[in-house]
Amino acid sequence: MKKVRQDKILELVKSHEIETQEELVELLRKEGFDVTQATVSRDIRLLQLSKMPAGDGRQKYAVLENASEAVDEKFIRVLREGFISMDTAQNILVIKTVSGMAMAVAAALDALKFPEVVGCIAGDDTIMAAVRTVEDAGRLVRRLQNMIG
Repeated sequence: MKKVRQDKILELVKSHEIETQEELVELLRKEGFDVTQATVSRDIRLLQLSKMPAGDGRQKYAVLENASEAVDEKFIRVLREGFISMDTAQNILVIKTVSGMAMAVAAALDALKFPEVVGCIAGDDTIMAAVRTVEDAGRLVRRLQNMIG
């Protein structure tokens, strides 16, 4: 039932300009769903719906189709702009960055959630990333080289 309801929410959001959760609750009830505002609120959060301008100063719920891809692209751009070089020492990846960019690049690495990375420590122009294994370090270097270009 939850999946059917959430599919209906996506359909309604795409076909109507829904400004409030209460409006969405009413539309769902007209479609035969017995829902509360709390249930709809949870669904909105799970479906990652966002409010966007609808015109006339109003806002409406919208489905952001490629939101995570757009965010990832921003982090990749930070990597490209700050990156100078990298090298490994066993399972530690050391990344050199433009002066003052190490924290931003380390935050981007953390946000991209590479499974190989346990954590990062950043200074002004150097990052030390603890990587799970020596093999993972090599794999991570190749992934980063492909991302950076």
